[in-house]
Amino acid sequence: MMEEQEKEKIPVLAIMRPESYREKSETLAREYGFNPIYAPMIKLEAVKDEGFKPFVKRVLAGKSDYIVFTSANGITFTLEKLSEYEKENFITALKKCRVIAIGPNTEKELIKIGIDNPFLPGNYSSEGIVEVLCPEVNGKIVDLARSSYGAKLLIEGLEKCGAVVYDTHVYTLSIPEGTVQKELIERTLAGEVDAFAFTSSMMVNGFMMHAERLGAGDAIKETLNRAVVGAIGTPTGDTLRKHGVNASVIPEEFTFEALLKAMKSRL
Repeated sequence: MMEEQEKEKIPVLAIMRPESYREKSETLAREYGFNPIYAPMIKLEAVKDEGFKPFVKRVLAGKSDYIVFTSANGITFTLEKLSEYEKENFITALKKCRVIAIGPNTEKELIKIGIDNPFLPGNYSSEGIVEVLCPEVNGKIVDLARSSYGAKLLIEGLEKCGAVVYDTHVYTLSIPEGTVQKELIERTLAGEVDAFAFTSSMMVNGFMMHAERLGAGDAIKETLNRAVVGAIGTPTGDTLRKHGVNASVIPEEFTFEALLKAMKSRL
């Protein structure tokens, strides 16, 4: 009886990251004392736009002055499109450029492939990159390798500073549909979920879309505002606010582990 009561005290956490993050995310959640339920609200898919080959050629030829990766996924999907020989040469060429990373996970991924000195802006956002690079990019070539949903603000901001910007889409995002997503909304409305970990704006939009499809748009907002809602980054927090939900926790460090730690403290 006592064991059952103890189990009931473990807070239930909704994790909505892409399926490829599942094992690591659930393990971390349990380490921080959560009972995780998994329902991906984002799906990552490879895409190879017409600008990919020119992007690779610029890097290999040493014509790119700056290369910006806005996520670890951008690095992974870029390298997956290259043969082993191309990959080796591409990484060697990257070492001769100024490589910019948004967020510590992106930085770690770059270090993992041998880029020992990526630049990490203090403000992990498009605004942060523009602010830091603006004084030095006039007349320079800046290559962005990111998702097809990347903010235009990064391109526009750098171009205003005089940079020649190439935006290459190496992957895209979609909102998955299935029974697990529906079940998460139903369990949320039933008050069975104590905490929610939102790691991107699109994840928020996907969650709310599924709620609205069940005719529970208003009810889900009320339920979320009674729970602990965590958001990685101010943009994600802003998107929640636009949907009428207040983010209870936005950690200073933009990582999933930092989010879990902050949410655990809040609970």
